[in-house]
Amino acid sequence: MHYLFDMDGVLVYSTPVTMRAALEVLAEYGVFPKKEDFRPFIGAGEARFVGGVAEKYGVPYEPAMKDKTYAKYVEYVKEGLTVYPGAKEVLAILKERGHKVALCSSADFIKIEANMKGADIPLDWFDALVSGSDAERKKPFPDIFLSAAKKLGADPSDCLVIEDALNGIQAAKSAEMYCAAVTTYFNREQLKEEKPDFIIDSLYEIPDLTL
Repeated sequence: MHYLFDMDGVLVYSTPVTMRAALEVLAEYGVFPKKEDFRPFIGAGEARFVGGVAEKYGVPYEPAMKDKTYAKYVEYVKEGLTVYPGAKEVLAILKERGHKVALCSSADFIKIEANMKGADIPLDWFDALVSGSDAERKKPFPDIFLSAAKKLGADPSDCLVIEDALNGIQAAKSAEMYCAAVTTYFNREQLKEEKPDFIIDSLYEIPDLTL
């Protein structure tokens, strides 16, 4: 089995940092949203995270919004990043057992690099890495996961995606992959609606999942 990990909400929790940066950037454009306005765009990449909210308030998305958000994010990430229990340990267990692992995020590489450095997880632990910059269509489209499977030389049916976001679960199922949903952001009832194969409360459960 090959393991495809989402990043935000699975290995690390950076939404408050991203939201802080996005709120500051959107204010520059005269947009003052509520925090719940970001909810539909979680897991879809920063262009949608910032742009979707801007458009909701009638302001067209500009690529500069994402660039400014990342610049602020890198500045704030050291003080606001949370690393989930088991993130590093579970990756090490899977590698020791001979499994291939991939990191599959809708975020651009600049955010992936900052988060993994903050989590003390070497990027070379991953046999494949796919960022939002590598896929024109972000989650809920399956492109990011399918690209990772191709890099691993794996059939989609031999891949288990670990996700927390509804957009990510939809992407995994569209890719015809197995999916384990983590209850880090959405509750069990919300996750069940997307029909993941597993719902877990901790990363420590992953090595014991059987298909």
